[in-house]
Amino acid sequence: MEVKAKLKNANFSAQKGRLVANQIRGMDVESALNLLGFSTRKAADSFKKLLNSAIANAEHNEGADVDELYVSTVFVDEAPTYKRFKARAKGRGNKILKRNCHLTIEVSDTK
Repeated sequence: MEVKAKLKNANFSAQKGRLVANQIRGMDVESALNLLGFSTRKAADSFKKLLNSAIANAEHNEGADVDELYVSTVFVDEAPTYKRFKARAKGRGNKILKRNCHLTIEVSDTK
């Protein structure tokens, strides 16, 4: 049984999110939560909340044993980018791209 949790429009780029996703992919949930708790990356907090949500979904909806769960699938997709302008010298303007991403985590009890 696989249980999924999603977070849409996270406020960091997909490239930065994938660095954290690659670290927890395939780990058991206890190790992944421990790693995310000590990580200094901004994306780690969002992943930790999302992983706790997926664990709660598995426990409540499917009656899964938390000790047997592991992170089966993690992926990060790009979300719409907010486009802004910043005033510069001589009447010019620079484009600022505020990138966002969608996070998806699946936990499973079978390998």
